[in-house]
Amino acid sequence: MDKKISVLYFSATDTTKKIVSRIAEKISENLDKPSDVNVIDFTLPDVRKEPVSFTKEDIVVVGVPVYAGRVPNVLLKYLNSVKGNDALAIPVVVYGNRNYDDALIELRDILELNGFKIVAGGAFIGEHSFSKVLAKDRPDEKDMDIASDFAIRIYKKITTQDNFQILNVKGNTPYRKYYMPKNKDDSPVDIRKVTPKTNSNCTDCKLCADVCPMGSIDHEDVSKLNGICIKCGACIKKCPSQAKFYDDADYLRHKYELEIDFASRSEPELFV
Repeated sequence: MDKKISVLYFSATDTTKKIVSRIAEKISENLDKPSDVNVIDFTLPDVRKEPVSFTKEDIVVVGVPVYAGRVPNVLLKYLNSVKGNDALAIPVVVYGNRNYDDALIELRDILELNGFKIVAGGAFIGEHSFSKVLAKDRPDEKDMDIASDFAIRIYKKITTQDNFQILNVKGNTPYRKYYMPKNKDDSPVDIRKVTPKTNSNCTDCKLCADVCPMGSIDHEDVSKLNGICIKCGACIKKCPSQAKFYDDADYLRHKYELEIDFASRSEPELFV
């Protein structure tokens, strides 16, 4: 089988990157003519300005994180611009151990509408963007082994089937509303406007500005934001000085409740 393998992903803290890269690499290894995987990392805003299209000779592993049970809405414009042209696609979502809700079915639908043929899909777990203890250090070795086995199953399906029917995955249509946390009075709270603070540990290395997927952190004064914060965790988890943090009471309450209520290990769910 003479196919080209690509991986297309958004991964602010590298968890999605790890999973989809493993899947793509393992599929590529099984091809008649193994080749380097074409990587399109659209985490940073400049990459999302460039149009992307594929052909029927392509196999594309597409990965996004789950935000509030859905595909992140800030990515919809870019994802809807990607052209499949009968390329084969594997949608993958990565969530922080709470639930992936309707994210996978939403990503599947986006890719189908864009002209991709869906051959498989999966929901994996990565360390939660809000936390350093919820799904800590995941994807771990077990997750990566599952991703490798998943890739082998995908390869077998691709090489033994010519027609790909609509892939059934877990989720609802119409999609559920974005998941909202609640305050101590059990009323929904909106944490979209919560932004990170900067403490005196900051060495002004500019790394947080460089890794912000929204390009929102001011490069001249990294304590300032010039745009939205999507709570992706990049500036906090990648800061070498632990200088970034959140202090909003509703955000911290939500984070604590997630860590308590969803401490039990979830496992990947695969659809082939």
